[in-house]
Amino acid sequence: MVDQQPQAGKLGNSITAQENALGPDDTVAAQSPPIPAYRFFNRELSWLAFNRRVLAEAQNPNYPVLERLRFLSISGSNLDEFMMVRVAGLAAQIRQRVDEVSIDGLTPAQQLAAAYVGVEELVRAQQAILADLTGLLDEAGIHILGNRKLEKAQADWLAHYFQEHVFPALTPQAIDPAHPFPFINNQGTGILFTLVRVADGEPVNEMILVPPALPRFVRLPGTKVSWISIEELILRNAMKLFPGFRIQGHGTFRVLRDSDIEVEEDAEDLIRYFRTAIQRRRRGKVILLQLQDNFDVNAEELLRDKLRLDHALVIKAGGLLAMNGLSAIVDTDRPELKFEPYNPRYPERVLEHDGDCFAAIRAKDLVIQHPFESFDVVVDFLRQAASDPDVVAIKQTLYRAGKQSAVIAALIAAAEAGKSVTAVVELKARFDEEQNLHWASQLERAGVQVIYGFVDWKTHAKVSMVVRREGDAYRTYCHFGTGNYHPFTARIYTDLSFFTADPKFGRDAGLLFNFITGYIEPKVTEMLAIAPIGVRRKLYECIDREITLAEAGKSAAIWAKLNSLTDSQLINRLYAASAAGVNINLIVRGICCLRPGVPGLSERIKVKSIIGRFLEHSRIWAFGNGAPLPNRRARVFISSADGMTRNLDRRVEVLVPIRNPTVHDQVLDQVMLANLIDTEQSWILESDGTYHRADPGKHPFNVHRYFMTNPSLSGRGAALTKGRKVPKLALRRGGMPRT
Repeated sequence: MVDQQPQAGKLGNSITAQENALGPDDTVAAQSPPIPAYRFFNRELSWLAFNRRVLAEAQNPNYPVLERLRFLSISGSNLDEFMMVRVAGLAAQIRQRVDEVSIDGLTPAQQLAAAYVGVEELVRAQQAILADLTGLLDEAGIHILGNRKLEKAQADWLAHYFQEHVFPALTPQAIDPAHPFPFINNQGTGILFTLVRVADGEPVNEMILVPPALPRFVRLPGTKVSWISIEELILRNAMKLFPGFRIQGHGTFRVLRDSDIEVEEDAEDLIRYFRTAIQRRRRGKVILLQLQDNFDVNAEELLRDKLRLDHALVIKAGGLLAMNGLSAIVDTDRPELKFEPYNPRYPERVLEHDGDCFAAIRAKDLVIQHPFESFDVVVDFLRQAASDPDVVAIKQTLYRAGKQSAVIAALIAAAEAGKSVTAVVELKARFDEEQNLHWASQLERAGVQVIYGFVDWKTHAKVSMVVRREGDAYRTYCHFGTGNYHPFTARIYTDLSFFTADPKFGRDAGLLFNFITGYIEPKVTEMLAIAPIGVRRKLYECIDREITLAEAGKSAAIWAKLNSLTDSQLINRLYAASAAGVNINLIVRGICCLRPGVPGLSERIKVKSIIGRFLEHSRIWAFGNGAPLPNRRARVFISSADGMTRNLDRRVEVLVPIRNPTVHDQVLDQVMLANLIDTEQSWILESDGTYHRADPGKHPFNVHRYFMTNPSLSGRGAALTKGRKVPKLALRRGGMPRT
């Protein structure tokens, strides 16, 4: 499958030196000079290209069929969020007459039009893929019934189920001047019926809104696995809802609304503000109306009129609405149709110290790679801190903690044990605001000091700090992560956890928390760079050093692994490095606005995206420092920040240098190198915006399989039980990778 971003214009055949000139925007506050549009890909269209790569995994014949269905569900969930936030934001800009162009020169109206084309293409592709997967599922003995003819036993059971479990929850609503048009919630699904009253032949319109508490799919009993969507179940039993009427027509529809929350800088009470903002989100402007192909024409006109569509997209597509609901079918207990279960390893370094996290960290810094190594070690770090009588204080950032959070439980236990516990809870974590409000309330009741951070900046850093009394002194133990303290996502997102008892990191962590809790900006840090005051500056310093080395005729190289790269100033710095002779390899899973491989601009930059069983989430930077990468002298960092303006300028983030030689080599020579040499899950970005799958070659390499089948990193180098060693990875200069 070829993945291409629609572009506003074609790439020029030639690029002049004047067009290539970079502005001297060394500081965050500096204004960037006008930027030629050809230098960048559009952010929204790049995201659509990313979701096409995700959707392509639903067509991957190497995956079990339920895993392919899972990717289809993920693409549906991704698309919903894109519509509710990014596309809704463009529509809002048009309504507010905002004429600011994007970094590729498109106005909001042009971006919205291009996004709508891409979204409609994605929706139709999803429907076609679902049709293919439905056939494969049938062959495997799992049936999505749709409007198929049922066996009598099935029909009888469904009729009984409807009467007992569904009918009492439904409320038919007449649509006429005497009845106000019902409000349709965000992500709400409904069915509009065109009826005729038998008694007098009078036409009547009725609406059924599907209660969100009802299951998205209902599984029929029996050894045969059969599922039916809730809307199809309602349609099959519609006559029970409308006795005395004849059904002339019907149509199923779904609504998405603007769901972003704008934070007012003068909000006096953030808790109260977010509680009301969550309610407003459910009533945002409609941004998408999705209809089934056979939707009644008159009913469609009625919906369009009553929903007051303003810059909204209307899509008619056959088949299922709300692809994200397919996750219920993915949960079918058919292990042979899924990936072989994977149980993460517990870090050997910690086990060598009888499970004592503090003893292991005290002995030497260690790095854990999730999900290949268990997130339990992070939870155990906090649990042991909670029960350890020598621990006097715990400080913790919480961006997304999940619904069943062992981290929250550990913090509560620590507070109840009399320790000083501070939790920075980010209320602005999109779509987790309500859950975070709940955790904040729970923590406060237990005696935890809860801080909500800055009004206009999100606290996105992932930091845990434990102060422990040891003899006559105190030692600070720190955890820095690239991912959230979320036990569920830690099983499917690849992230790094770095543990250290280095006093320099401890002092910097203390300054970071003082910055968040007391707005005390650190003037100098010893190890950490902290956004929004220092991460951009540190990255520029490292890039500029590579430029200086290249200009002096020395080896110069940059490797980076990010989720997204959209910041024009950072991209311009990488372009300058390429022009100076720095070799740059980027692994950007999602949005990438940098255009690689353009002569005179980015010819030394290569970009790839890895999409596979696990979601690549760790952020890593490596700078050659005068020698080809990888090397022992390289400057290596992990971070909570992506290469986006919001991360660098409007969020509290950390950039963490990796100085310990063992951890340095593991992050660089194992994690980064394995990602770079992957050929089975990689997509290559071309200068025209197309992505194509990497050629696996004669010796294919799969980064996820490599870490699933090889031992824990966890600070032990290549040492293993039973005398085995981690296979040595190497990069063939100018050729294919090897192991």
